[in-house]
Amino acid sequence: MRCPFCQHNQTSVVDSRTPESGLVIRRRRQCQSCGKRFTTFERISLAMPWIVKKGGGRAEYSREKLRSSMALALRKRPVSSERIDTAVDAIERKMSGTGEREIRSSRVGELVLEELRGIDIIAWIRFASVYLNISDPKAFAEMIERALHESGHGEAQDAAEKA
Repeated sequence: MRCPFCQHNQTSVVDSRTPESGLVIRRRRQCQSCGKRFTTFERISLAMPWIVKKGGGRAEYSREKLRSSMALALRKRPVSSERIDTAVDAIERKMSGTGEREIRSSRVGELVLEELRGIDIIAWIRFASVYLNISDPKAFAEMIERALHESGHGEAQDAAEKA
């Protein structure tokens, strides 16, 4: 591994850890020349299907693009970076588990919605409003109301209104 600081070829592994998902190995390395430390991540390389866009075009799958769209929905929410990575790992497993060479972008969007729903309801609403292209305030309010009732938050509000 090349040192990112001095470009020297010889580095040694100081520490290795496997996060919760078990699909990545985090390694702390130290350059044998300059002595600086840095972190690397090793990930299993899965054969991911190509993404078929709404217009029929095809694009190569990008983990970074998927992660950044989820991170945008989760911005300023109390969700760790590791939790986002775990969700992306789960989506990738589902995508590669189909055995298909191509997957529709709408299916990827559905998988993201499923994961976000289990992580944070606000992020789910944010992503769904963009993904489903909700521009009507009434439709947006109905989506929020449905999400509240399905998550159990609406029951407490209903009880408070009846009292």
